[in-house]
Amino acid sequence: MKNKAELVLVPTPATGHLVSIVELAKHLLDRHEHFSITVLLIKPFFFPSYNLYVESLAASENRLRYIHLPPPPPSEPVVSKSPEKFFSDFLGSHKSQVREAIVNHVLSSSPATARLAGVVVDFLCTAMIDVADEFAAPTYLFFPSSAAFLGLMLHLPIRHALIGTEFSASDPNSVTHFPSYANPVPTSLLPTPLFNKDGGYACLLNHARRFREAKGIIVNTFEELESHAVKSLSVSPESPPVYAVGPLLDLAGDARSGSDRDKILKWLDEQPMSSVVFLCFGSLGCFDPPQLAEIAAALEKSGHRFLWSIRRPPPEGGLAMPTDCGGDHEGLLPEGFLKRTENRGMVCGWAPQTAVLGHAAVGGFVSHCGWNSILESLWFGVPIVTWPIYAEQQINAFEMVVDLDLVVELRLDCRDERGGASYGSGGVEVVVAAEEIEGAVRGVMDSGNPVRERVREMREKSREAFMEGGSSFSSLKRLVDGMVGND
Repeated sequence: MKNKAELVLVPTPATGHLVSIVELAKHLLDRHEHFSITVLLIKPFFFPSYNLYVESLAASENRLRYIHLPPPPPSEPVVSKSPEKFFSDFLGSHKSQVREAIVNHVLSSSPATARLAGVVVDFLCTAMIDVADEFAAPTYLFFPSSAAFLGLMLHLPIRHALIGTEFSASDPNSVTHFPSYANPVPTSLLPTPLFNKDGGYACLLNHARRFREAKGIIVNTFEELESHAVKSLSVSPESPPVYAVGPLLDLAGDARSGSDRDKILKWLDEQPMSSVVFLCFGSLGCFDPPQLAEIAAALEKSGHRFLWSIRRPPPEGGLAMPTDCGGDHEGLLPEGFLKRTENRGMVCGWAPQTAVLGHAAVGGFVSHCGWNSILESLWFGVPIVTWPIYAEQQINAFEMVVDLDLVVELRLDCRDERGGASYGSGGVEVVVAAEEIEGAVRGVMDSGNPVRERVREMREKSREAFMEGGSSFSSLKRLVDGMVGND
């Protein structure tokens, strides 16, 4: 009888991170029946959609064990000019809780023959490598974004050794060369923290330095999509072994879809095939009324059917999150818009994104270019219009437009420049004009657009990756073999 191989997963408490790491855990269990997997859940003080998703986990997947970590001892609040550093320090403050959970809930409840086969930590939780080291357990880093962005992160320490400072936005025409991108990356499109002198840059640099301590890096992508990036990582002396095991998608869940799910899907059932453009900008994406008015005008003029998910902006300042509008769009949309478009459009709050993208009526997707959304759109063969707002979405859009030619470009940078870009607070300051939006919508919905055929081809490749002998299937096998050793 084989020994039980205990795995502990430490995700970042944000929905986009947790969904994909839980899907990874499901695949591991499917591959190796002797895994026992425990997910340690940190409770955030924001991200309400994360909390809703966590509530649904136990009911949807009973093969995994979930442990809710107690909060760290209260401390003096520290005002940080970098949300990334603030959040990273918050995650790191849970080291003792992770240690105690492994002792009290994992090792104490395991049979004597069990062993700690590994600790899988999200890339923002590298502080937990110290805890894994205490148990002499190998650490695997989980990277929920693209292989290209992983390559960028691994390159940061090399660049810092040469230059010794954060990136500068003073020259709008400057470019930076990263081995994982096929083309030079405009420096202006790099994630906001890399320009931050008040801890943001240092925070990401410190995480990147610790990547090399991992026994392996698990990335949510597939080789056929990012062949250049995956190859560059495979030959990089700075990178531990990389396992491209994606796309890791929650295709059945939609636990956060809200009460409008049935109404939305019923409305889509009544629309012709590939006739609807879907607009959705993630849990943190929101817009102020001036930008909403431009989008409304574009949709009205385009003549296309549409499903538009709107989030209400939070009050200015702080770390408040956008909220779900539900059916209340008072003060957000132009007067008469809903009436004039009632026969060909639907406006909603939170939308069941995977169910929408998988519906035959949907033919295009105006998206913030979060990595999960990109993978979902490719899985269902729905082409994207790029509207990146925060985090690494700008370079996601760049890769999809310039390196891969798999999307319709609207903008490569629509970020909020008022200090809240990382969390989407305060909406978007730069207003994109209705004419520009209308042109992109018409482009993505044009049945003759060659992007549509390329996306359809990538749809098939994304599914083949998980078939026996496929790239992700084989990569996952190598990962499992490494984790279980000679068991």
